[in-house]
Amino acid sequence: MTSDLALIGRRERTAARPGPGPISDDLVRRLEVALTRRAGGRLAGDHRGHGLGDGLELDRIRPYEPGDDVRKIDWNATARSLVPQVREDVPDRRLTAWLLLDTSPSMHFGTADRRKADVAEGAALVVGRFVARRSDRLGVVTFGAGHERISPPAGGRKGMLGLLRALHGDVPDEGGGTTSMAGALRTVAASRTTGGLVTIVSDFRGPVDWRAGLTAVAGRHSMLAVEVIDPREEALVDVGELTLVDPETGRSVRVDTSDGRLRSAFADGAAAERAAVAAEFRRLGIRHLRLSTEGSWLAALAGGLDTTGRTS
Repeated sequence: MTSDLALIGRRERTAARPGPGPISDDLVRRLEVALTRRAGGRLAGDHRGHGLGDGLELDRIRPYEPGDDVRKIDWNATARSLVPQVREDVPDRRLTAWLLLDTSPSMHFGTADRRKADVAEGAALVVGRFVARRSDRLGVVTFGAGHERISPPAGGRKGMLGLLRALHGDVPDEGGGTTSMAGALRTVAASRTTGGLVTIVSDFRGPVDWRAGLTAVAGRHSMLAVEVIDPREEALVDVGELTLVDPETGRSVRVDTSDGRLRSAFADGAAAERAAVAAEFRRLGIRHLRLSTEGSWLAALAGGLDTTGRTS
């Protein structure tokens, strides 16, 4: 897997786009316990698939019944018994993990150690490496400003390469319209994959029109919401007159940050918006982590997942 990760390392790193920084294999191994609990303890080979279905392991041979799929007829058994026989297999034991990754223009923002996109990249790589190590399937959906891309679920190296391709793409710094993950959630909800872990990595900015989709996905899958934040989105600093630009729409507004009432109103509004998003996750029992562009996002991820295995 190291050679695959080298593909991401070939991207040009600059002071403005420093990337997530090094991610140790030791940390990924330690996080496996916590991520496993997020997926309900269900890992590849650790459980028996529900019911009967497509797979490589034979469960039984039985006489054909009206309505059976003729493609399941076992012709060798039929020839021996002179009665049509069908094959029933143990369903595939691998689970499917989905990663929903926000690639909208607002993710380019960052006033501390790195951009939000850099933190999101790191969190996505940790989840992807975890899934690849377990040989489960990983599907990736990127969304942002109308640029939704889907990498179908695939196991091992193929799944990881799908993630790397998604991370390699980039979007304009500004413009393109508002972002919504509603479409990405509909993609996962409509998929006929087995229940597993669905991780959303986003700043969760923009219209909250994804409640219905989130409810539908949470009903079938274990979920982890990774919210990426920047300190300047929480509070304004007194630096005099300042032009604020909405990266999603490109609209700008001139404000006087020396106005204490304005700074207070901004902080209150930002806190209320974040509280509303967090309330949605609590309503559905979704684990919610906040990673900042300031400080070590990796330490925050490890602490938030809680490698001791507690589920609170």
